[in-house]
Amino acid sequence: MRALDSHADALTIYPCSQPYRGITAQGEATLDILQIASGFTPIPPRVGRLAELAYNLWWSWNPEAQDLMCAIDAPLWEEVYHNPVQFLREVRQATLEQAASSPEFLRQYHRVLADFDAYMTGAGAWFGRNYPGKSNGPIAYFSAEFGLHEALPIYSGGLGILSGDHCKQASDLGLPFVGVGFLYPQGYFRQQIGADGSQQAIYEKINFAEVPALAAFDRDGNEIVVEVEMPGRTIFAKVWQIQVGRNALYLMDTDIHPNAPPDRHLSARLYGGDREMRLSQEMVLGIGGVRVLRALGITPSALHINEGHPAFALLEYARGMVEAGLPFAEALQRVHASAVFTTHTPVPAGHDVFPFDMIEHFFNGYWEQLGLSRDEFLNLGRQDQSWGPMFSMTVLGFRMAGRYNAVSRLHGEVTRRMWHFLWPDVDVDKVPIQAITNGVHTASWLAPE
Repeated sequence: MRALDSHADALTIYPCSQPYRGITAQGEATLDILQIASGFTPIPPRVGRLAELAYNLWWSWNPEAQDLMCAIDAPLWEEVYHNPVQFLREVRQATLEQAASSPEFLRQYHRVLADFDAYMTGAGAWFGRNYPGKSNGPIAYFSAEFGLHEALPIYSGGLGILSGDHCKQASDLGLPFVGVGFLYPQGYFRQQIGADGSQQAIYEKINFAEVPALAAFDRDGNEIVVEVEMPGRTIFAKVWQIQVGRNALYLMDTDIHPNAPPDRHLSARLYGGDREMRLSQEMVLGIGGVRVLRALGITPSALHINEGHPAFALLEYARGMVEAGLPFAEALQRVHASAVFTTHTPVPAGHDVFPFDMIEHFFNGYWEQLGLSRDEFLNLGRQDQSWGPMFSMTVLGFRMAGRYNAVSRLHGEVTRRMWHFLWPDVDVDKVPIQAITNGVHTASWLAPE
């Protein structure tokens, strides 16, 4: 692991992207903070911006911002697992009043807010320095999980941590960026050892009112809900916004009316359910995710597909172009020019594949919207197995994106061998899968001391 490079990685991975002042619905988000803050312990006016800080994860990589909450009530800060939203809901008003009357606390408060305001202006950030005055759409980063902080337990492992660090580093660089994924109400499980010595998985439902997430609104002030068509039904997904420094993360939640109970559980947990549920999840993640961007009025300059789970986003992105009048071949060329695909898994069993008949059942009618035949559509993800052809999400990512990367030098070698069959006319060492070693957002991993 290494620190995410301040410029080389951005230029290597996203050569097609351009600078952009991100559409993050900051105004609407601020209004929501004021509304939701009514559920907080009343905050003294002189420290009223504590609520604004709580709803921007900038605090998660700035120790002095965390120290500000700790200075109010250190035991409570530990009890709520360093979650400032829950903290401001549970802290006693007398404790807040005492902090607001402390000259030392007020000096710290104003110092933190000055740093926050200076950061949010973007002045001096790498992207603005290198591409002044330019404007275009942001990079849209799709991932099944985002590991941002323990206050948001919606991640499982390294894939999520990498995604979260990408969001933070993009903010620090001033890189135009939005993230798209799921807000899992049951997050990951906590392990408990039973009396017989067996491991038990305990799922605790997240109270969204107690985490730094806000309902996302469109430019007309309407709460955003997207629709994804499934066989015999439509799945609806509410959209939540999480502010990560200068950029926004938009996460979907299917646990809403009028979804039927099975569909309400679709986004309940990471990587759960049978193959049919997994396919439904990935359709909502990819197809629904692109529709989230449309509802927000965001036209991305680049799509980054992090692992195969969200690869249907590439199909939906192309479908929008076909709907606007382009033939599929030209739409595919444009997707090639603007899409990046990252593969992580070095073993075949870790890549999602689905039977052709299942794909045909779920996408019946969709391929016509792309101007494709059934066979042309299935061939986009076709991977021949010893028992017959399967539809591979990883193959779909490779066939539709124009740039691909593995996550380390050794992984690059393994990946080029594993997927050589997609480029049969070149030597294995010429397979165009670049190796870019996973990086970290340094500030998130440094101990405060």
